[in-house]
Amino acid sequence: MLRWTRVLLAALFATFLFSQGEAKALDPENTLYLDLKDGRVVIEMRPDLAPNHVARIKELTRQGFYNGVVFHRVIDGFMAQTGDPTGTGSGGSGKKLKAEFSSAPHIRGTLSMARTPDPDSADSQFFICFAPSSFLDRQYTVWGRVVEGMEFVDKIKKGSQSRNGQVSDPDKIVKMQVAADVK
Repeated sequence: MLRWTRVLLAALFATFLFSQGEAKALDPENTLYLDLKDGRVVIEMRPDLAPNHVARIKELTRQGFYNGVVFHRVIDGFMAQTGDPTGTGSGGSGKKLKAEFSSAPHIRGTLSMARTPDPDSADSQFFICFAPSSFLDRQYTVWGRVVEGMEFVDKIKKGSQSRNGQVSDPDKIVKMQVAADVK
């Protein structure tokens, strides 16, 4: 009887760990390495939530689109935004994506697409949440989450509160890669 109790407890604990994301192995095809000046951030992409956005992010990443792109808008306690090759906040890749809103919450470490007031205007710009931001839920496309290296995201240079987070001499994405492509 004691042996079966141990087996049952071990199975329950393993199930708990898996549900917490601790025991789940990341799929290299749906994992990004975001290299910042302070270190590597590992991102789990969520094609189950936003298949078209994940496909586009991977396509742009494989083209080297994000390498050297600045974090042009960074609001302390809210989010860090990047993905505009012009660094102004008004540029993109030139391909708009239809919204893929879900019930996934905007919590610390969430990656979500930036857009204009038009829900179907997301392009290449995205942001990483520093803190829970429930007012964004079901209004912006969540496509990933930071699973390692959030301490490096926290070190991204913050922008001016009076200028809506606009950053002078901003930090950049050193390199972004799909993990499956890294040798």
